[in-house]
Amino acid sequence: MALFEPDPQRESEDILGSDAATRSLSVTVVENDFVARVYENLAWIYDVVFGPALHPGRVDAIRRMGIRPADRVLEVGVGTGINSSLYPRDCSVTGIDLSSSMLEKARDRIARKEVRNVRLLQMDAANLKFADDTFDIVYAPYVISVVPDPVAVASEMRRVCRHGGRIVILNHFRSRNTLMAWLERLISPFTVHIGFKSDLDLPAFLAQAELKPVSIQKVNVPRIWSLVTCIKD
Repeated sequence: MALFEPDPQRESEDILGSDAATRSLSVTVVENDFVARVYENLAWIYDVVFGPALHPGRVDAIRRMGIRPADRVLEVGVGTGINSSLYPRDCSVTGIDLSSSMLEKARDRIARKEVRNVRLLQMDAANLKFADDTFDIVYAPYVISVVPDPVAVASEMRRVCRHGGRIVILNHFRSRNTLMAWLERLISPFTVHIGFKSDLDLPAFLAQAELKPVSIQKVNVPRIWSLVTCIKD
């Protein structure tokens, strides 16, 4: 099986549009303080609410990364550390998050499961404290649609990824179905209170972040979540 399988619906054909580089990504605007409060409140129930339902996507993402021994992986938005035991033990993982409560849960999980190849740091994803070209893989699971500036986060992810490395984004994006897209815009100001904007525009995000995906796969059930893989050239 190829490392990157083309999506049957060939979503990548639709990434460029006449206004993709300038149109708004979402009807909802948030600030860092708001995001931090949301996740401070969600920390104690996150694994119950978002654990099993979104787990297949996490497994698919790490499997498709093709992580090799000694690879350096950055997980942006590590949350409660729910991915920590999924990584191969012979790679090196750095997990960052803005929420101290989430990181506390992650530290407890890592200690309990005796995971020794993951380190945790508190950090703003839009201002990563790493040198250019530090990581082989930069991965953002279920986080890009809640940060105040998705394009700034993606730019930082690209900066710290080495040339030829992979930038992987697992997230919900606005539907291509007109009716569903209208509904997602309508509810976005409410879904942000449980951790994501429901109407993030994938073509606009990719165009503005200057990311060119090599694959886009649908994951989870229902298949409304996308696994987007890019290579830094």
